[in-house]
Amino acid sequence: MHVDETGIPGTYRVRPERLSDERGHFHEAARYSVLTDRTGMPFEVRQVNNSVSRKGVLRGVHCNDVPDGASKLVSCVRGSMLDVMVDLRVGSPAFGRHEVTRMSADDGVALYLPGGVGHAFLALEDGTCVNYLLAAEYVPGAMVDVDALDEELGLPWDLTGPPVRSAKDAAAPGLAEVLASGRLPRYSPSPAPPSSPSLPSPPSRPPRPRS
Repeated sequence: MHVDETGIPGTYRVRPERLSDERGHFHEAARYSVLTDRTGMPFEVRQVNNSVSRKGVLRGVHCNDVPDGASKLVSCVRGSMLDVMVDLRVGSPAFGRHEVTRMSADDGVALYLPGGVGHAFLALEDGTCVNYLLAAEYVPGAMVDVDALDEELGLPWDLTGPPVRSAKDAAAPGLAEVLASGRLPRYSPSPAPPSSPSLPSPPSRPPRPRS
């Protein structure tokens, strides 16, 4: 797995190495020791969610307002989607910045998001299935929604027509209103990834006597 930080601090793209043969292909979807070492944050799955969407469905922007332990790994396991991460952490050097990733079941790319980073996606095919590995269980009332079509956010959806959205997502307030409400989480820099402990030098051996 190749784990590379994006332009939003603490977020990562995970690109697996895929093995292919006449049967199909195989890749590691997640190796938690690698994620922990690369991000500096322990990642233990506490909940697994799946969503299935038809083409044109727009979900989000959703953000957990409890950053600690709320990281997640998002991947597309069927179909394809245009995924957007947006930094909603007050005080972050990247506040309001977004990162766009086109993802599909064919490429196996996944995204790691810490708590406080908003997430949204547009399904590009019918039956697009998204898998979420969550490091914290869902807490009712702890989710903050922001309008994915808010002009202030300026997310590049490149829509050819009105997207299909839930009533809840369509009624979400814009960034300015959510910011004024005081519900957005504050930025807390991730700790530096742990360095590998140095191993003690092997004890020296006395020279062997010559025969």
